[in-house]
Amino acid sequence: MAKRIITDNMIKDYCGEMHQNEMSSGTIKKYFYYLNLFRKYADGKPVSKELVIVWKDTLREQFSPVTANSALAALNGFFKWFGWEDCTVRLIKVKHRMFCSGQRELSREEYIRLVNVARGEGNERLSLLLQTVCSIGIRISELSFITVNAVDKQVAEVDCKGKVRTVFLTNGLCRLLKAYARKRNIISGMIFVTRSGKPMDRSNIWREMKQISRKAGVNPDKVFPHNLRHLFARVYYSQEKDLVRLADILGHSSVNTTRIYTMESGENHLRQLEKMNLLIDRYNRIPFCCKRRSSVKNYYTTYLERMPYECEKTAEFYGCYPTKTGWLKANV
Repeated sequence: MAKRIITDNMIKDYCGEMHQNEMSSGTIKKYFYYLNLFRKYADGKPVSKELVIVWKDTLREQFSPVTANSALAALNGFFKWFGWEDCTVRLIKVKHRMFCSGQRELSREEYIRLVNVARGEGNERLSLLLQTVCSIGIRISELSFITVNAVDKQVAEVDCKGKVRTVFLTNGLCRLLKAYARKRNIISGMIFVTRSGKPMDRSNIWREMKQISRKAGVNPDKVFPHNLRHLFARVYYSQEKDLVRLADILGHSSVNTTRIYTMESGENHLRQLEKMNLLIDRYNRIPFCCKRRSSVKNYYTTYLERMPYECEKTAEFYGCYPTKTGWLKANV
């Protein structure tokens, strides 16, 4: 059997086949990257299942399970196309997460600060771009469909991943986009372009967002274009509670993907539990954070004034006495 060695031409042929099958350019670029990553790892060695399994362990150490699975999916597809099914491996099992990390979740207040800083520094294009993506929930790759014609109609027909969906533009957004286009003398075509008239790509937008993050007081780790789309999804779901409708708006074929977008942080969930107010008993009506007697005494001074008759012995112990309206602190 001939040695199975991956070459650059083989990867290009496979990506060409993906293009013929009308797969999105983003997917093709991602597969091209991962396949070359494995080719460099193999370093001329013949491909075997054992080699792929070792690479799988390397991916576990270097990337998140989701990213590692993307790389393995690219490799498995490549192997199947060349008839190397015996080299395919299983994907990493990923447990469904109930909550997202608060350190990666962009809040509405942080988003507002980013927009204000961009405007304050004279970057009107970035300021409006952030608002466009966040207010209608489109992908960065779909900005090219925000054209002068789409603004005139208040509707953009977005073609992404072989699926066409209708995206409505609000009145306020259209007014801002029209004013921006007039100022930049853009009379047709895409609105968000570089100085040379080329479409803005993800790397340019990512770099500009990172540049303003520190001045806006926002953790750079949570400042990236796709997080604006996540913010749109969370705000929409908090108001409408319609996951199926949100999936249609975002262009998701599976509601499970949409659930990831609407995932809240553990801190938000904890605040919701507190608001439910279903805990009847409290530990002596004294918060657990009060360690010293003096701090508990000061707490009782303010807290017990709002309380009805209860915990009399505890209150008296800390120098308070009951009245008809609550507790008052004794002169001690």
